[in-house]
Amino acid sequence: VASILFMFFACLAPAIAFGGLIAQLTDGQIGAVETLIASAVGGVIWALFAGQPLAIVGATGPNVIFTGILYGMCVRYDIPFLATASWVGLWAMLFLWILAATDASVLIRFFTRFTDEIFAALISAIFVVEALQDIGTSFSDPDTQNDTALLTLLLALGTFAVAYSLSQLRRSPYLLNRVREFLSDFGPAIAIGAMTMVAFQLDDVHLASLPVPDTLTPTADRGWFVNPLDAPQWVWFAAAVPAMLLALLVWFNQNITARLINSPENQLLKGPAYHWDIAIMGTLLGGLSMFGLPWVVGAVVRSLNHVRSLTVERPNDKKVVVENRFTNLSIHLLIGASLLFLPILALIPMAVLFGVFLFMGIGGLGGNQFVERLRLWIMDPERYPTNHYMRAVPTRVVHLFTAVQALCFAGLWIVKSSIIGITFPFFVALLVPVRLLLGRVFNPEHVALLDGDTAPADEEFREVLL
Repeated sequence: VASILFMFFACLAPAIAFGGLIAQLTDGQIGAVETLIASAVGGVIWALFAGQPLAIVGATGPNVIFTGILYGMCVRYDIPFLATASWVGLWAMLFLWILAATDASVLIRFFTRFTDEIFAALISAIFVVEALQDIGTSFSDPDTQNDTALLTLLLALGTFAVAYSLSQLRRSPYLLNRVREFLSDFGPAIAIGAMTMVAFQLDDVHLASLPVPDTLTPTADRGWFVNPLDAPQWVWFAAAVPAMLLALLVWFNQNITARLINSPENQLLKGPAYHWDIAIMGTLLGGLSMFGLPWVVGAVVRSLNHVRSLTVERPNDKKVVVENRFTNLSIHLLIGASLLFLPILALIPMAVLFGVFLFMGIGGLGGNQFVERLRLWIMDPERYPTNHYMRAVPTRVVHLFTAVQALCFAGLWIVKSSIIGITFPFFVALLVPVRLLLGRVFNPEHVALLDGDTAPADEEFREVLL
């Protein structure tokens, strides 16, 4: 019960936040209502049929960004977005079925920390830039009053400050441990509620709120079912190209999530079912696309929190994960029930969600070894940390390895921002051969230390969360 209640709020807050972001990126074609429905329906189906029901599926940053890029392409070529997205989802379903049938998930072993860190930094940077741009728009828009712009800035920064401070409370010496854990875990939800109340008290200032309808209807003026035949005939086949990229992105994201859940440290008893779960994920993509709902995939942070919430201590300090389907099923049934309270969700200002995006972006950089090594470039060499790779790897090699990652990051950002932005999942996959080439350029022992999954046993190690 404790796990269900905790994870309900932990999943509801990002669903609302991503719903607001996807509404911004698609000009209201898809919004918070569709995101909540996709999370609820996808989560229930996953809990009932997946081989690894501990994974939490929902809207994620990579999928939302991909959807925004796809919408931009549809606008550029003047084709209907939802009908095109339905074809992309159907083709992606077929490609994921093929990947599942050919046991392609074994290839995930080639995606190492090198790739994970760059990918995580890219998504975090996108969140930060998107939040700052949205806040800046309120100041540059001539139709926006100064008081509205200033309150937007204060609410966004206030939401970020509250969420970030509470997330850091877990390591504080104050309060009881269970109180610290509660406040830390519910930090984003508390921040959204607190700043929404502040905005409610200052109702004299007009603020844009989360675009949700009063009743359970699509955000845009349309029916629920999307007819793929509304797209031009050439789109029926051309959609296979972005669908391959979407399938690659989902395959990569889902397998990374499953790999972290199935870590030997968790000592799970049930089988992993990597290939079966990819087939289920493909079915979800195709089904959701037919109703104009956003695509879902395994969410790393939420999934790891779910596992942690189900971990109990047995005698002799042995930790055991309570493997089950009931918690995942209940969590998403509750998310579905939240759709009965749409008028309450409509009270949340978009400025508050900008603060949530900022928190997600900056918070996602924590524990990213690539980002930590970037800081060395502006740090006094005498103050360098004495961690495992700095003790064993020459400083010049550390900087060169970081420079390669920085160039890869810059390349992905340029691709994402260009006219071929839809292809960025393909360029993420190209990081694998780049990493393999590094093993020939640098000393393999040095690369193993810089790119290892874990630090030595005598050193505290923080996992990279996408």
